[in-house]
Amino acid sequence: MFLAVLLLFFLVSPSLQKDRDFYTFKVVNIRGKLVALEKYRGSVCLVVNVASECGFTEDHYKALQQLQRDLGPYHFNVLAFPCNQFGHQEPKSDREIESFARKNYSASFPMFSKIAVSGSGANAAFKYLIETSKKEPDWNFWKYLVGADGKVVDAWGPSVSVEEIRPHITELVRKIILKKKEEL
Repeated sequence: MFLAVLLLFFLVSPSLQKDRDFYTFKVVNIRGKLVALEKYRGSVCLVVNVASECGFTEDHYKALQQLQRDLGPYHFNVLAFPCNQFGHQEPKSDREIESFARKNYSASFPMFSKIAVSGSGANAAFKYLIETSKKEPDWNFWKYLVGADGKVVDAWGPSVSVEEIRPHITELVRKIILKKKEEL
């Protein structure tokens, strides 16, 4: 019986994983509410692990907000996930993190509850990003570009600026807009 169940698991498991993408996960937002990432399907997302006290904070938060302002929220969103894993540079509570980002950078993009983004304790959505991109965060402000279909397009570390990534994002957003126009 055990072998039959094990065999069934291996036969069914790959087909379940095939249907899995970033938008199939649920996460907790910065105010403690469970959110299905499915709500972002059909748009491009730049998923970023953020930190308030990092040397990259100022430039990244400003650029992320500008990107959100320029391209969001219908076809694009920055999805910010605070993380305290690297240098303990996000020691604040969720409420303090949200206040910091909104007050100092007018952050209008979706923010989520503080999580682990690497290692065995990583959030399931980030495990998916790491698995599919083969790139694991080793510091704050890692950026994963997720297409409208929920698949990871690419990933970049903190030394790559948001401006360097902008052309990739703009091209994906342009394709969504053109596809929607064709459907009319």
